[in-house]
Amino acid sequence: MFDKLDDLLRRFEEIINELHEPDVVNDQNRFRKLMKEQSDLTPLVEAYTEYKKCKQDVEDSLAMLDEENDEEMREMLKEELSAGRKRIEELEQELKILLLPKDPNDDKNVIVEIRAGAGGDESALFAAEIYRMYVHYAESQRFKVETMSVDEIGIGGMKEVTFMLSGQGAYSKMKYESGVHRVQRVPETESQGRIHTSTITVAVMPEAEEVDVVIDEKDIRIDVMRASGNGGQCVNTTDSAVRLTHYPTGIVVYSQTEKSQLQNKAKAFALLRAKLYDIEQQKAHDAEAELRRSQVGTGDRSEKIRTYNFPQGRVTDHRIGLTLYKLDKIMNGDIQEIVDACIAADQAAKLAKMNEN
Repeated sequence: MFDKLDDLLRRFEEIINELHEPDVVNDQNRFRKLMKEQSDLTPLVEAYTEYKKCKQDVEDSLAMLDEENDEEMREMLKEELSAGRKRIEELEQELKILLLPKDPNDDKNVIVEIRAGAGGDESALFAAEIYRMYVHYAESQRFKVETMSVDEIGIGGMKEVTFMLSGQGAYSKMKYESGVHRVQRVPETESQGRIHTSTITVAVMPEAEEVDVVIDEKDIRIDVMRASGNGGQCVNTTDSAVRLTHYPTGIVVYSQTEKSQLQNKAKAFALLRAKLYDIEQQKAHDAEAELRRSQVGTGDRSEKIRTYNFPQGRVTDHRIGLTLYKLDKIMNGDIQEIVDACIAADQAAKLAKMNEN
């Protein structure tokens, strides 16, 4: 581990030197790549630098303890030793986590697709609430939210909604939301006061660049039409909505939220690329079944990941056994505690797997 850390420290110093070279400054692509690499290495370099300083401090304290006769001073040195050793253990764990292989998609924007499942209108209402939960969370993270397509029902629910979240590390925070979300509550339409259980599915896909997925024009059918549903001036009066059909996979995507056909076409292609990239990711995950088992569910759409119980005001994440009694705050976008717990559980599982090897 320490040989690798020393290599990374040397690489960090090389990057700093390269960034001061005139030919690098004038080459914007190379400059951006080096800045990104420097940014990625900084937390690890800072932790390793502190680790080495703590090791040296512990050695110095031990040497002083051998020479010191004053009992009060010896007690002080022993306390410093104890604190230093504890900090070294913490930093060793932190360095192991920082050295874990990084998900190449973590820095990407995400496309999120929410679909109503079992439960009829109640499921569609819950889908709309989960959509608003993610929008509030995105605002707290300073992510940009762009709705790509939405199929609404008259009472304020959504049969389906697709949107993009753009911002640093969007996928790293949202990827644990994929799966089946279950709600238990008394619907407003229920006169007997019985608790109903409904479900929705959430799919979180990293945005795919054109270099990630090459789409052959012969494999696509493009249809343009008037947007359906609620729309402002021009939205429902021109052929601005775009539907793409991908023949090899049978995937159909639809975008109608923009007034411009070109903008809707761009959004539809972005969604199609994300779906095709996601299929490739699923294949890779399935080929690495052991890896999938060691991860906190980030791929299986049929996995029931969370229950929102309104009568008891609690939310339970079934993958990590976490239960929180702050349903109102969570539905208002305060999901960071769940995100952090999923990240910690995922890291712990990967560390355990690494230690086995």
